[in-house]
Amino acid sequence: MVHSEHLIDRELSWLSFDTRVLELAEDPAIPLLERVRFLSIFSSNLDEFFMVRVATLKSKIEAGHTNHNTAGFTPTKLLQAISKKSAELVKRQNDCLHKLLLPALALEGISLVTWNQLNEKEKDAATRLFNERIFPVLTPLAVDPSHPFPYISGLSLNIAVIVKNKTTQEEFFARVKVPPVLPRLVETASNEGKRFIPLEDLITAHLDQLFPGMKIDKCFTFRVTRNQDMEMDEEETEDLLSSIEQELLRRRFGPPVRLEIEDGIEPELLNSLAEELGIEESGIVRSARPLDLTAFHKIADLDFPALKFPPFRAQSALGLAGVDPENPESFFTAIRAGEILLHHPYESFSSSVVQFLNSAAQDPHVLAIKQTLYRTSGDSPIVEALIEAAEAGKQVLVVIEIRARFDELANVRWARKLEAAGAHVVYGLMGFKTHAKLSLVVRDEPSGLRSYCHVGTGNYNPKTARFYEDLGLLSADPVLTDDLTKLFNQLSGFAPQSEYSRLLVAPRTLRSGLLAKIDHEIENYKAGLPAGIQFKLNSLLDEDFVEALYKASSHGVPVDLVIRGICALRPGIAGLSDNIKVRSILGRYLEHSRIFHFANGGNDEYWIGSADLMHRNLDRRVESLVRLDALAHKQELQRILDLNLSENIASWHLADDAWTRVALSALNEKLIDIQDSMIQYHQKGR
Repeated sequence: MVHSEHLIDRELSWLSFDTRVLELAEDPAIPLLERVRFLSIFSSNLDEFFMVRVATLKSKIEAGHTNHNTAGFTPTKLLQAISKKSAELVKRQNDCLHKLLLPALALEGISLVTWNQLNEKEKDAATRLFNERIFPVLTPLAVDPSHPFPYISGLSLNIAVIVKNKTTQEEFFARVKVPPVLPRLVETASNEGKRFIPLEDLITAHLDQLFPGMKIDKCFTFRVTRNQDMEMDEEETEDLLSSIEQELLRRRFGPPVRLEIEDGIEPELLNSLAEELGIEESGIVRSARPLDLTAFHKIADLDFPALKFPPFRAQSALGLAGVDPENPESFFTAIRAGEILLHHPYESFSSSVVQFLNSAAQDPHVLAIKQTLYRTSGDSPIVEALIEAAEAGKQVLVVIEIRARFDELANVRWARKLEAAGAHVVYGLMGFKTHAKLSLVVRDEPSGLRSYCHVGTGNYNPKTARFYEDLGLLSADPVLTDDLTKLFNQLSGFAPQSEYSRLLVAPRTLRSGLLAKIDHEIENYKAGLPAGIQFKLNSLLDEDFVEALYKASSHGVPVDLVIRGICALRPGIAGLSDNIKVRSILGRYLEHSRIFHFANGGNDEYWIGSADLMHRNLDRRVESLVRLDALAHKQELQRILDLNLSENIASWHLADDAWTRVALSALNEKLIDIQDSMIQYHQKGR
């Protein structure tokens, strides 16, 4: 069992990840509007962290848990550490916005202004807009003996208003919700550049119209984050779909876990808000105005090409360049010619994965399509292809994960729509989320039935595929398609003892299979054979794997890890992890692919798939890894790993529990951006 002092706490490691995102927003070498986008992403990430992780931690405290976690923290001590770290991050976020980004934006003709900074022309136009489009939507809610404190919805932006009776000078409290249905940043009628006023500032300037006859004494903005984690006993429910819908309604009223308040709020008002919401001091986050920087995506989306990353058009994947999208036969012919490795977003998702399913839907020779769906877009062409196939009489099975966090409602709607079209919709195995990324197509050909498949590391979402880095494999290998047939039968029926040839599948064989391969590397090293481990992951948290990698390192096996997010492992501990290097890469695209490489005595093994090394992936989800067998594909994966691990690539290095950004060489020269390098590589035709 690994000792607690040799583990980094999950939540603190996650905050370190979001710190790395914030560092991108602070970096003057990154195009200005992209820095604004990174700041918005940082804010959104922190919201989710509180909604799920901090909410869960607070639930443990309220339930009286005092046990130490694997990293040595009690729930109370961990909450204290989180509160301290998150307060530091919010201060850095404010400094980044007000001291770095806003001044730089102003130099480019893009300004965030207050009401008092508007000229008369802008004020006149803004007032007309308020009267015509904003005022009718607002609902001021008073608090007095006949009006109880109103319900504050999660992540809503609110204005706390203190008004006085002009005659009696008696004070009253009211809350005005900033309508989320209206644009948060309002463009002014300026003739000079782009000028935006926050919606809450525009409302604040016209509060007298909401409270006629009263004196507006003070007003402050605040925001509440609520527990958004889903709790449901699947074994006690008879209709999972209906239960999810009911749980989504319940989740809207989750208990508050964070109160964000504007700097300068009066202590009496703050105490009143905190008391009404049941928020303790550890849950109060003070911030400069404006609160909620997720709205700054609007600024990042402005059409200023010189302030953004250079445009890049995804290339057609090798092996698919000559495919005729109007001829489904040509697509299947290309896959029969040999397995095709895909690397998104550098290679087009639409002309590969989407076209694969479109071809299957339109081809009269296709008899059946089987598909997993974890997350997809709101106007998904993949779902439309599945609906088209079902309506054409093809057998369509869709394993849809309606418990995918924050996508539950969208997935429930897709499930209803697919069922209405005649598709067979199932929700996977009881108690397990289906996170594997799989497609299987069965086709009637002159030689008999032949199956084709896609196995990937990312979601079937054409929109996110444009900025998520992922890998995939298109194949007609009968060994692999037979594996997928067994797995889909397990997901839709009863086949718990299925054996696989090219797949490792959680929760049954993935954990044990990877641990056995780590042990095998140790034995190879002892025998003087080539040995080494290289993983590219989103997260490494599972203690069994941390312990196994420590064991490999202590025996001399070199271990190289590229981990975007959470990492519980501490590299560089003498005698334990001094043969382990940990890197992290963040940038223009979200690094999302998972690669597992074992030197295997000189017969290198490479696996890609949907699983990270976390408890949930290994034990509570259906996940899959596929072994790549083609020499060219192995070489390409090794090229990707070598590039990620190169000392010439800008990255973050983990030493003990501290991440350090390394963007310059020893000679003070700028290191290479790996994603720029990948773009150039694919533009040259790989």
